[in-house]
Amino acid sequence: MIRNFAGAAHNKSGILAFLILAITAFSACSSTKPAQGKQSKEFAKGGDVSWLPQMEASGFKFYNDQGVEEDCLKILKDHGINTIRLRTFVNPSNDARSGHCSKDETVAMAVRAKKMGMRIMIDFHYSDSWADPGKQKKPAAWEGHSFPQLLDDVYNYTADVMTALKTSGVYPEWVQVGNETPGGMIYPEGKTSNWKQLTQLINKGYDAIKATSPRSKVILHVDQGNNIPRFRSWFDSATAHKAKYDVIGLSYYPYWLDGKPDYTLSINDLSTNLNDLVTRYGKEVMVVEVGGEDTKVQNTYDMLVAVQQKVRAVPNGKGLGVIYWEPEGAKSWSGYGLSAWGSDGKPTKALDAFLK
Repeated sequence: MIRNFAGAAHNKSGILAFLILAITAFSACSSTKPAQGKQSKEFAKGGDVSWLPQMEASGFKFYNDQGVEEDCLKILKDHGINTIRLRTFVNPSNDARSGHCSKDETVAMAVRAKKMGMRIMIDFHYSDSWADPGKQKKPAAWEGHSFPQLLDDVYNYTADVMTALKTSGVYPEWVQVGNETPGGMIYPEGKTSNWKQLTQLINKGYDAIKATSPRSKVILHVDQGNNIPRFRSWFDSATAHKAKYDVIGLSYYPYWLDGKPDYTLSINDLSTNLNDLVTRYGKEVMVVEVGGEDTKVQNTYDMLVAVQQKVRAVPNGKGLGVIYWEPEGAKSWSGYGLSAWGSDGKPTKALDAFLK
């Protein structure tokens, strides 16, 4: 009896040890498994920093508030930025300001930002360079393709970039199908004058994203975030044609608004639009581009505080965040006057708005 009891006790001890080892091993595996697009409820405070690699390659130096040279992403993080947005071009040139942003460069930047603990947004332009309200030129490699071929082009290119990100352990939290598309994308086939075709292109992008990273939220992006009729018209059409998406993205640049260069003249319209979009379409909303004059630092700071307040005030947490374009893109390097960086290589006070 004693021997049998001892044997039983030995067996129980062995089983217990095995269970402990199994649980430990499972926990270890779980802790190292990629998040696979896990969504965070934290308010997104972001910056599109797609120029950053070329700024660094050209020798531009970044300094923190104390004047000490430091990694730009670290400086941004210390100013409250928790999200990095990256554009991707199909076959870009090597022009420092309007090229680069290839698949490989985008993936490298995404990995770098992830290592800094940042959340990631990818912005598909579906062009070889800038796509915006003034131009939505299809990639040169897609010229002459039939519409069915274009659908395949969109799916395959989107899937290729998303797969490269996934292989590198990056599952973007958000992905844009198109950039500032009030008139559509991939002209002429994807113009809003042919919503049936535009929707098919959008949905091919959506499907490729979800097939690779199911939890990534797909954004459709229109400019002039204070322009309520513009958004109603566009998203009514998107809804009628069954375009697939998760989040409505808005640009808001008071500087570019006709007759309304100061944000105080349009900020309430932005707020009304944000709330109208949530009520009308049942989607989440996000200001994916915002910027103010680098020479009017206090005004830009005040504008950023106000925009964040308006997005946070959207009911039921459906206002997801605010992304600056491009905070680090100092005018002395880029020629762009709406950054939040000085020619001395240091961020301006405007960036402090993300510490609020």
